[in-house]
Amino acid sequence: MSWFFETFVLSQFKSNYKLYDPQYDFIFNSYYYTHGEMHPRAKRGLLSRPTVEDVYGYRYYVNQQALDLMESISEEKWNDLAFRITLGLNHEQQHQELLLMDIKHNFSVNPLKPAYRKNLDLPSDVVRPVQWLERYGGLTHIGNSTNSFAYDNETPKHNVLVRDHLLADRFITNGEYLDFVEDGAYFNPALWLADGWTSIQNEKWQHPLYWNKLNDEWMQFTLGGNRRLNLHEPVCHLSFYEADAYARWDDKRLPTEAELESCLNEQEIHGNFLNNNMLHPKPATNNGQWFGDLWAWTSSPYVAHPGFKPLAGSMGEYNGKFMSNQMVLKGGSCVTPVGHTRASYRNFFYPNERWAFTGLRLAEDI
Repeated sequence: MSWFFETFVLSQFKSNYKLYDPQYDFIFNSYYYTHGEMHPRAKRGLLSRPTVEDVYGYRYYVNQQALDLMESISEEKWNDLAFRITLGLNHEQQHQELLLMDIKHNFSVNPLKPAYRKNLDLPSDVVRPVQWLERYGGLTHIGNSTNSFAYDNETPKHNVLVRDHLLADRFITNGEYLDFVEDGAYFNPALWLADGWTSIQNEKWQHPLYWNKLNDEWMQFTLGGNRRLNLHEPVCHLSFYEADAYARWDDKRLPTEAELESCLNEQEIHGNFLNNNMLHPKPATNNGQWFGDLWAWTSSPYVAHPGFKPLAGSMGEYNGKFMSNQMVLKGGSCVTPVGHTRASYRNFFYPNERWAFTGLRLAEDI
């Protein structure tokens, strides 16, 4: 994120700004093709330089330069600068979540199964039965129109027609998903979308990511290390294909983006976020499980809201250009920084991806 602030804040708002290291512009550019060249994404894991010490030096330099800029910027440029800094800070919060996702994945493929945090609490709550909210159809609004920060892909606010439906107030649990696994679902092509069936054949999937068996007992790799599978916890690290197949197996379906967002608009934003320090989803107990714990897959493709206009210049690459072949997720997760989600927030992943903290909520037509 130091690169973002150097490239899109300091270099554009501070006259005669001197780059910390001109080579960093190539190394740290992640996907901004309108800005310039970048190191190939597939080869980034092979980079052993700059060192951690170098990166901390880079971050310190950029932070100090940014503080100096905010103290010296003219009044007429302040609003533009404040928006760009706010965008960068929200971008950095996304990276805080991505770092934990990456650490978990990297540790999971290590034969030693190291723990990121050995002192993480083990949830002991017993999940309660699912409750179904009866939702009446009609025109509902989705999208963000507030004065608070929102990404461009959350706008504009608009009306959407939804039909009468039921919406589960909690996620599907490990125990419920284990029934799906033990029923041979991963070997039943009738349950899967064509691309999903191809994925599980090519990747040899037979259970969710990070599930494993040790001495015939189901285990789950977590940021606290390898643990016995807790049947009461929400099942996590599912692809869209797995979520969709489970819903079909249970004679249900996934909610649409509009169905879930309209319900989230009515809920208070509280739940199991990064600040709870669990770094793992918790069983649903008394209250509805709406925000936090896991990003909920929807059946809606990630496309533009009607009337969507991306930000000008390179900032327009941040969301709009990814509106192809991805699916929308809602609600935040147990590794999402608190305050970094809202009803209109649109996370998006390719349907075969499983490394994010993704979960499964069901819906049903009335």
